[in-house]
Amino acid sequence: MPKPTTWLPTLRHKLRRDDGAGFVEYAGLLIIIAGIFVLIDGLGLDGKISGAILDAVNSVVGG
Repeated sequence: MPKPTTWLPTLRHKLRRDDGAGFVEYAGLLIIIAGIFVLIDGLGLDGKISGAILDAVNSVVGG
């Protein structure tokens, strides 16, 4: 097995080398979130979800 002094600096360099990955990750998250919203709207679940939230709030508040 090689000594840690030979592969450890290379590993550190590769772990630090993710410049630009943040943009790609954020773009991917935005696409997934937009897809979820489109799916909810397309299936007509928006009224059911808001009604369920309203019922849950009313049961907590007592209204």
